[in-house]
Amino acid sequence: MAANDSEQDITGRDMRAEVQRYYGETLESSDDLKTTACCTVAAPPDYITRMLAEIHDEVGRRYYGCGLVLPEALEGLRILDLGCGAGRDVYLLSRLVGAQGHVTGVDMTSEQLAVANKHLQFHMDLYGYAQPNVNFIEANIEQLDGTDLADESFDLIVSNCVINLAIDKSAVLKSAFRLLKPGGEMYFSDIYSSRRVPESLTNDPVLYGECLAGALYWNDFMLLAKACGFADPRLVTEEQVDVTDPGLKERVGELCFRSATVRLIRGRGLEVSQEDYGQRAIYQGTIPEHPESFGLDADNVFPADVEVAVSGNTAELLQGSRFSAHFQILGDDRQHLGAFGDKLRSPDFTPVVGSATKSGCC
Repeated sequence: MAANDSEQDITGRDMRAEVQRYYGETLESSDDLKTTACCTVAAPPDYITRMLAEIHDEVGRRYYGCGLVLPEALEGLRILDLGCGAGRDVYLLSRLVGAQGHVTGVDMTSEQLAVANKHLQFHMDLYGYAQPNVNFIEANIEQLDGTDLADESFDLIVSNCVINLAIDKSAVLKSAFRLLKPGGEMYFSDIYSSRRVPESLTNDPVLYGECLAGALYWNDFMLLAKACGFADPRLVTEEQVDVTDPGLKERVGELCFRSATVRLIRGRGLEVSQEDYGQRAIYQGTIPEHPESFGLDADNVFPADVEVAVSGNTAELLQGSRFSAHFQILGDDRQHLGAFGDKLRSPDFTPVVGSATKSGCC
């Protein structure tokens, strides 16, 4: 049985304080982590690697993300980074949106924000911006209603291995939906579990700080995202998470974890399932750095200048988002042909027997 509301509030406040302490005081760099959950293992594209090399060393050392939250077609966008930490992703996005775009970072850990603000001018000078296109706000991402962030004011919201740390994940997703413009997107990486994490582990502050104890069971996340307004969540990429500390590994037992990058678009007229209307999409090859193909998600990859069959939902997501300028959609939704053949993918929690342990962070 769940604890009563009073007990949940006390537990929540205590855990938030533990998370602040863990990221503000205990962790001084990614070398202090006990799992690969808060690490990005997959190598980023070459142009991102070059940009990462330019990020100030102190900012880079305090990176604890689990994915690459840099989607496509970012020029001129207004972006919000939830749980920005010391600002590594904020500064990467600052470069990619250009001087006409803007990035706001939100974090509840003052020590992390102090590092981010300390190096703001360094990055603006590096990028050649006359005026900063970045600002930071100290706030809990579960309480964004208490900030002056305006409804429907962002084109894109990103978050990197942070939502699992939130006690009230519904509040985070509802605020994200409210803050996004119609057709706007939430593109984030987080940790998910193969089953619901037992209460004995959810109350462990170290496992919580390491991004495991607060991880949602994937099917519960899908239901939550839809309940918060995001009708058609899409898995983009995923990878295995390894618990490298022997003591933590013993406590976790048979639970499996995956880091996954997810795309949530605030679409209109989306259906609860993938339906076939005979529509096709042609990617025009016009997104910078992606001239040959564009991947909307794990199951929808579009080679340039090739007709690809798409579900009604995918057609709507492409037409109603910033990607509309880069696609031609053939057909409409007047004739229903039944269920679309492909089902959207979910993370594969099957343990990889005999695989090498993944470790190390960007």
